[in-house]
Amino acid sequence: MSVKIIQDKLDSYKCRSTQEEDYALKEITQELVLNSLYNSGFFKKAAFQGGTALRILHGLMRFSEDLDFVLLKPNKSFDLNTYLSSINAELRAFGYDVKVERRSSANAVQNTFLKDDSLGRLLKVQSPKAEGPKRVLKIKLEVDTNPPAGAKTETKFLNFPINFSVTAHDVPSLFAGKSHALLCRDYIKGRDWFDFIWYVGQRAVPNFEFLSNALEQFGSWKGKSVKADINWYRKEMARKIKEVNWDKAKADIQRFLRPVDVKTLELWNENFFLDCLKQVGTNAK
Repeated sequence: MSVKIIQDKLDSYKCRSTQEEDYALKEITQELVLNSLYNSGFFKKAAFQGGTALRILHGLMRFSEDLDFVLLKPNKSFDLNTYLSSINAELRAFGYDVKVERRSSANAVQNTFLKDDSLGRLLKVQSPKAEGPKRVLKIKLEVDTNPPAGAKTETKFLNFPINFSVTAHDVPSLFAGKSHALLCRDYIKGRDWFDFIWYVGQRAVPNFEFLSNALEQFGSWKGKSVKADINWYRKEMARKIKEVNWDKAKADIQRFLRPVDVKTLELWNENFFLDCLKQVGTNAK
């Protein structure tokens, strides 16, 4: 029965390629992990953030790889291992084979722009696909144990595999976190810019208190007491947009999109993103 539940959920995606099916299986698995974390009380201590939060909670039209979380209060003694047995049991109940690996902090910084005081784990799972061979999936979990102050949270509800809730950063705080990544990464990640377009379309404004504290804690402006506001934001983001190699940005994001959405990448250039930037802070919700 558990395998059929996974297969029925997978069928609902109406995938048109093996790659789309792989991402759909990964997303299904991510939701099972979120349900396990809810059951174990994780969301009393931590909030969901990042691109996967946008995808699962807000319908962002791209697939995502990582499950990123942030503690509600700094706690360097937090132990992610406490929750791994629950995740293992949840996935095995649905027919998965599970292996857990520790991720080094250096690797985390390079790949997901997280700090040295983040905890990371990599779940290697074989999916219980009812039709055809099992797929090997990698689900990355990261928890920021020393978060900047100022983020706001909200409760969001999901209904797979059953009804449950997660604590997540609200949209302005998510936008602030994404803006911090856009401003401070030293490599190009097209997925960040795709998310930026989504925030602009939502008429969102970053939580500037949270962004200022993040800048103070980590990145190019560390220790400089920057007080971000809309004018500072537009100036620094415009500078960043003019530095981006848009061909590389498009190459990064393309594999995370459905074929029907790839055509939108034809718009990606400096002028397009500068125009998007002008819309931030105008007609805000």
